[in-house]
Amino acid sequence: MVDIIQLNRRSVQATIDLVNTIKPDDLHRPTPCAGWTVRDLLEHQIVQNHGFAHAATGRPSDLAAWQPRPLGDDPRGEHTESAEAVLTAFAEDGVLERRFWLPEIRDGGPFPAELAIGFHFIDCVVHGWDLAKALGVAPNVPPALAEAALPLAAQVPDTPEARGEGRAFRPGLAIEDDAPALDRVVALLGRSPSWTPTSG
Repeated sequence: MVDIIQLNRRSVQATIDLVNTIKPDDLHRPTPCAGWTVRDLLEHQIVQNHGFAHAATGRPSDLAAWQPRPLGDDPRGEHTESAEAVLTAFAEDGVLERRFWLPEIRDGGPFPAELAIGFHFIDCVVHGWDLAKALGVAPNVPPALAEAALPLAAQVPDTPEARGEGRAFRPGLAIEDDAPALDRVVALLGRSPSWTPTSG
């Protein structure tokens, strides 16, 4: 049985490692998320971490609580705090027996915990890739994480309501079946594996 909590922990830690290399001048860099800079992507990840941490309590939340807020003076610290919050929440005893309310997704839930944590995992894997590409470094997603992310990426609805301008994911792109797992994951979620800051 796949340990989604451990997979998620590894993906979050990989993202923390990347974020901790970000310098103030990097915040304006474009990312593979169309229209989003590194700053926008960090604001998204921070609010997602806090949102999922709250969802892990089993209590509903308002959609307004999932709206990104402007970064403060310590973006790296804000991100680490949010990441630690969601990791702590997911590690609580009995969390897998709870139902998660996620107002950004479909009808908001409630979703089985394992599925909901899978949503966070795939978001973290793909946005970790986004950050690496934006920073001009090699993605630090281990092959085992990419392989585990593949079936989850394939389950993300690819509809006009779920993807498009201003959203985290865009319509999926075609890619060869024998391409590396991480390339297939990002293509399924609307990214070109060959993206560069100048390719757009």
